[in-house]
Amino acid sequence: MSAETIAIGLKKGYIVSKIEKSIKKERPVLRKGTLGQRVAFVREVIREVAGWAPYERRMIELLKVGGASEERKAMKIAKKRLGTHKRAKGKKEEMKKVVMAMKRKA
Repeated sequence: MSAETIAIGLKKGYIVSKIEKSIKKERPVLRKGTLGQRVAFVREVIREVAGWAPYERRMIELLKVGGASEERKAMKIAKKRLGTHKRAKGKKEEMKKVVMAMKRKA
């Protein structure tokens, strides 16, 4: 009986060959969640037409002022509206980028 056929220990189980990395990268499941061109364009058009939600406008105003306390208030507003801390962090970063773009434009 060879060591590979024993069902215990470090080298237990059936011997298989490893999948090459180049093949692994091509799997469609790894593309899941990435933003496509069409979706990005549609979202941009909708944002242009619809504008910002009231809570987003309030966050932008708080972030324009700057400071740690205003940033915390913006985070608190986002968390209350969006439900989770993680979503609120993402929204705050998005709004920060908007504020920075506004400052660059002006």
